[in-house]
Amino acid sequence: MSMQLIEVYIPKHKYEDVKPALDKFSQESVWKEYEINDRVLMRMIVAEEEVEEVLDYLEAVSSMSEGFETILFPVHTYFSRETIKEQGKKEKDKNKEEDQEEKGKLLRASRQELTHTIDKKSQLTMNYTLLIIFSAIVAAGGFINDSEAVVIGAMAIAPLIGPAISVSFAAVLGDLRRLWQSILTLVIGFAIIVGIASSFGFFFEEGTQTTQYTSRTTVSIADIFIALASGAAGALALLNRVSSGMVGVMVAVALLPPTVTFGISIGQMLWVDTYWSSLLIMTNVTCIFLSGIIIFFVSGIRPVKWKEEVTINVSRILSTGIVALLFITLVVVLILSM
Repeated sequence: MSMQLIEVYIPKHKYEDVKPALDKFSQESVWKEYEINDRVLMRMIVAEEEVEEVLDYLEAVSSMSEGFETILFPVHTYFSRETIKEQGKKEKDKNKEEDQEEKGKLLRASRQELTHTIDKKSQLTMNYTLLIIFSAIVAAGGFINDSEAVVIGAMAIAPLIGPAISVSFAAVLGDLRRLWQSILTLVIGFAIIVGIASSFGFFFEEGTQTTQYTSRTTVSIADIFIALASGAAGALALLNRVSSGMVGVMVAVALLPPTVTFGISIGQMLWVDTYWSSLLIMTNVTCIFLSGIIIFFVSGIRPVKWKEEVTINVSRILSTGIVALLFITLVVVLILSM
């Protein structure tokens, strides 16, 4: 069983109120460390599936009183005499139905951890901008030379998975600030790629005669399934804190090459190819958003007090509805265009 360590600094005058509330949560161990500067440090070893509930409570009390600070640490190993005995008992009394139910759950990190990760991935930073520029140059060069290996290399360094998956996460939370921040970061990334690709397209006419280019000037039903799988894989990688390297390539497959094709076709003023590549981009982006939303929703991602917050619920329904409507519209357009 995975566990995590929660350290919380509590103002002394709030300790007697908070301690009994924390004791009600399921935990492996809890202890009071020391008192300093009118605050008490408490440490709790908590099962990973219980972490979010504890953090939700601490988040709520922290918003109402100053002096609270909470830190979350991963725990690689923890045991005591009690846990050894309990583990032995669990192994003997294991219920088959409960075991099957546990296997059926979609495991994930806590909402707070995921939110922190999303904040980092959705920000427009110098590192993100430079990686977008380099990946666009490499990909455009791969298109000109008709080199699949070079294009794959470009997809490996393109950081498009971050803002793309962040849009889905923010939509499920109904967090409009993070939603617009992620969309802005993604749009700026696309704009940089289109600008660089159009420059290559303007100066290198042979770029439109390669298989790397022509294969992205058509859209098929298979592209929808590829993009849906890419978005789902990206969301699952985030949920389980898996390295997004290979998954990032999968997402970039659906986003980077079509965008380069779109830019090159603009540079050569090939408007039919521009239409088809733009349709492929919109289809892939929408599919990634939609599958990400589904995975996050199924995993149980919910904002704090989401049942009571009308604004949050409206934001969640509206953002999810727009993505679903856009998906349906693009599928209809695609079928009619074939």
